[in-house]
Amino acid sequence: MRLIGLAVVLTLSLTLAPLAGEAQQAAKVHQIGYLSSISPVPANRVEALRIGLRDLGYVEGKNIAIAFRPAETAERLPEAAADLVRLKVDVIFATSSTEVEAARRATKTIPIVFATHADPVSLGHVASLARPGGNITGLSGQVTELVVKELEIMKQTLPRMTRIGVLVTLTAPSHRPALHALEAAAPKLGVQVLTVPVRTPEALDGAFAMMARERVNGFLAVASPLTRSQRALIAELSLKHRLAGMFGTRENVEAGGLMSYGADLDDLTRRAATYIDKILKGVKPADLPVEQPTKFDLVVNMKTAKALGLTIPPSVLGRADQIIQ
Repeated sequence: MRLIGLAVVLTLSLTLAPLAGEAQQAAKVHQIGYLSSISPVPANRVEALRIGLRDLGYVEGKNIAIAFRPAETAERLPEAAADLVRLKVDVIFATSSTEVEAARRATKTIPIVFATHADPVSLGHVASLARPGGNITGLSGQVTELVVKELEIMKQTLPRMTRIGVLVTLTAPSHRPALHALEAAAPKLGVQVLTVPVRTPEALDGAFAMMARERVNGFLAVASPLTRSQRALIAELSLKHRLAGMFGTRENVEAGGLMSYGADLDDLTRRAATYIDKILKGVKPADLPVEQPTKFDLVVNMKTAKALGLTIPPSVLGRADQIIQ
């Protein structure tokens, strides 16, 4: 009987051990750190990431947890990034170049995934698109290339434009290569560039006043967390000074800006979930090539055009993906 009892115990132990191991593995909750230079974190971006994760079988509270760390200002991003490192998250989701730079300085080991990076190669955040190397990878918004296209569309919209203000955010690392690209392209279009640097929301009023004094024909706001978070103020200032504006994100046009051309940032954010999934399953960021955008939108706000007294050429309207009336 003792032998039989011992055999039963051993059999049960061998049977239940794998089940206990599987249950323990299933109970593992991966932590994703969400680093943002916009506070509160944009709801549409959060929802896009959540949709992407849900499509891959991740459920918050069951097998993943998201630790949000928004910074009130760009200067506080390093502190937020350091806090995520202290939490020992499995992956840091750092949307754009602004957040990536702070995360890069905080850790060389925790994987960092970006979704809307303007120019990861030029800034040295990845070695190349095909072979990122290091602990950083994700999707690029191609801002350096797209700002030139934005300038071309602006010239088509305002054929007599000879001078344009370029609103650049000093806290956005990617704006330097974007500005260089615009300065190289502008003479071919017969346009002179007036660089208008801003660092904080408080500087926007003075920036628009300067553009008005310098008599620019319009302005191009290089996409950044600042231009997105302050989209209502920028739209208000553009109407106040009667300046036509080109933006890199549709949110700016929905808030009252004139027009935008750029990648679909919600789509890029949703696709970033596939990078997080692969990394959580053991793939190294260095082995995940950076992807480019596949969806681009031209959005025009006709209500704003009317308020500015502008007639949008049929050649531009015919190419628009969305016209806001």
